[in-house]
Amino acid sequence: MAFLSLIAVACSKTSSSDVDRKILSTEQIKKNVGSKLIQTRENSQSALTQTYQKIVKDKSRTLDDPYVKLNPYKTSPLTALVIFQTDQEAKVSYTVEGESDGTDVTNTVNDGYSTTHQVPVVGLYANKTNNVTINVTYKDGTTATKTIQIKTGALPKYIKNATITVKNTDKSKMDIGNNKLTIINRTTKEPFAIDADGNVRWYSTNYSQHTIEQISNGHMLILTKKKESSRVYNDLIETDVLGRVYKEYSFDPGTKSNDSGNAKDETTVIHHDLLELPNHDILATVSDGSKYKEDVMVQISHKTGKVVKVVDLKRILPSSMYKKYKAGSDGKIDWFHQNSVDYDESDNSIMISGRNQDMIIKLDYKTDKIIWIYSGKTKATWPKKYRDKILTPTQGTTITGGQHGLYLLKHDGDSEDVILYDNNIDVTNGDKKTSGKYSQAIEYRIDTKNMWSYGKNLGKTNFTSIIGFAERESNSNTLIDFGFKDNGKESNIIEVDSEGNQVFNVTMKNASSKAYAYRAYRVPFYSSSYIFDVNSK
Repeated sequence: MAFLSLIAVACSKTSSSDVDRKILSTEQIKKNVGSKLIQTRENSQSALTQTYQKIVKDKSRTLDDPYVKLNPYKTSPLTALVIFQTDQEAKVSYTVEGESDGTDVTNTVNDGYSTTHQVPVVGLYANKTNNVTINVTYKDGTTATKTIQIKTGALPKYIKNATITVKNTDKSKMDIGNNKLTIINRTTKEPFAIDADGNVRWYSTNYSQHTIEQISNGHMLILTKKKESSRVYNDLIETDVLGRVYKEYSFDPGTKSNDSGNAKDETTVIHHDLLELPNHDILATVSDGSKYKEDVMVQISHKTGKVVKVVDLKRILPSSMYKKYKAGSDGKIDWFHQNSVDYDESDNSIMISGRNQDMIIKLDYKTDKIIWIYSGKTKATWPKKYRDKILTPTQGTTITGGQHGLYLLKHDGDSEDVILYDNNIDVTNGDKKTSGKYSQAIEYRIDTKNMWSYGKNLGKTNFTSIIGFAERESNSNTLIDFGFKDNGKESNIIEVDSEGNQVFNVTMKNASSKAYAYRAYRVPFYSSSYIFDVNSK
């Protein structure tokens, strides 16, 4: 099995003798996270939504003369909303014409047969007059088409200046389907998505940090900030491909101001990862507001925006791990540095990655008890109560170092397949002999001898000391993000088949300060569960 992931923080070496190492109570952590639901963005968009609601009722808007609005919610410039009516009930699909074979973007509007049609168009090119063909299929089997032209503007500088170079492309073997694009989820600045030619076909003007996740209803969770000048990313929005905001979580960690009125000790609460739980609540990695950071998870209610569960790793792992770890230059103790979390519905468990301990762990989500631990820290050095949880690697199995992006591929009986990005850097318990020589995506099968990996043969050229990701695609290919290649001068995203043959290789350079590819995802634009309706919440 294969894991790939890159980490963005180095192990701290400064003194910590004067650091307050108090563990906070659950109630104090909830207070420090300060999460709540707000409607700032939703309210700011209400006038636009009301306009579209009126147009939906306008019977003069037909297939021959549809309403077309580019960038309908002002934050997604390569999308459009098309509205029209038909005399008979019909289904609608559309195709944005691509510039080469394999780059058309085709979607079916997921609202069944209707006489009123709201078509969320995504996949336009920037700075171009795009040809978009609307296809109508009536209940009686007859069809009609209409080709419209949509002119877009230029890309913003932080995307335009990110030089994209593509090679080794074999579209017949890539996992692109009719509408899949590769999301470049950057550490800062605007997130964007590219097609198989490397052309940008979607982006958001909302600056994001680390997290952009597609959820079960086809919407996206994006960690953003109130304005570009803000230092912290403490707004989490649920939005769609058009940029419409459906929900907004705000986090207030109790930032204080100095005498001049400028904020100090500003903190971004959510950091590397989050996911949607089966009940639609959000599980997020956070810093708890203490001298420790990036070692706590919280479950946030999707109904109230409040924290309903806290998982503090300081209460689960040996106290020596965090009590002896040195503080960094910011005075914080980044002893664990959790950079990923994944949920296993089959047994109500979570798997997490701790970069600064070179460790992956599985926990029972109900009880917070450890199910297993995989680490380069030898079993004999663990306190006795942990030793029966330590996995013993079979001969030839590599120890991860500074890994990222752990998630479950499948859980079949007693066998679990997981994938991650192994930065292969010895932070505390990694493999000292191979540290720094290569990075790799690697798949593990828990308790078996078989494993798959890719990256070792690339050597130091693709070594990344921080950040990175690996994703298994629907056709069994693996998309790997070497996000911090050449010390951050470039990000290299490679798609390989099960035999390790490259079918897509894209490099991003000149991405601006700290705007590397934190993760790369191949996702449908849009998913089969996404329905746009201006009259719904």
